[in-house]
Amino acid sequence: MARAKQIQRRRAEAREAVAGDRVVATNRRARHDYEIIDTLECGIVLTGSEVKSLREGKAQIAEAFARVDGGELWLYQSHIPPWSYAVGFGSHDPDRKRKLLAHAHEIDRWRHLVESQALTLIPLRVYFSSGRAKVELALARGRRHQDIRQAIAKRDAEREMARAVRRSERYT
Repeated sequence: MARAKQIQRRRAEAREAVAGDRVVATNRRARHDYEIIDTLECGIVLTGSEVKSLREGKAQIAEAFARVDGGELWLYQSHIPPWSYAVGFGSHDPDRKRKLLAHAHEIDRWRHLVESQALTLIPLRVYFSSGRAKVELALARGRRHQDIRQAIAKRDAEREMARAVRRSERYT
């Protein structure tokens, strides 16, 4: 009986893992080079071959950025290579600009912030949520070299404090 319960538990955990978000691409340099102020989940308009290529885990967003043009959000310089089985007519331009889907009031609010302050819109990750492709977009401020050094020093100090706390807990 215990064996059957273990199998049921494993199957339930596997279903939960499949139901969660599946990350396709991340922009790891973004958190290093920028100070993240706010994030927003956006849908993305894709063609069929782009979706299939994303499901294979092929996408690059390291150099990508977003802009508000004419009241719409657009993602530039994101590279989604053509699907390996789509040739000729079924294939797509890998570096085309892609429309992002968000509520109008969010787009207006972010447009105002970007225009009034020295901020930019960068994608943090591309993922599938409930079978739909999503982009996590960040409102960010660029860090200067000195700011980056300070952030690294702060992170190292926090790690050292955490290590000291763990060591003291071990011996008490």
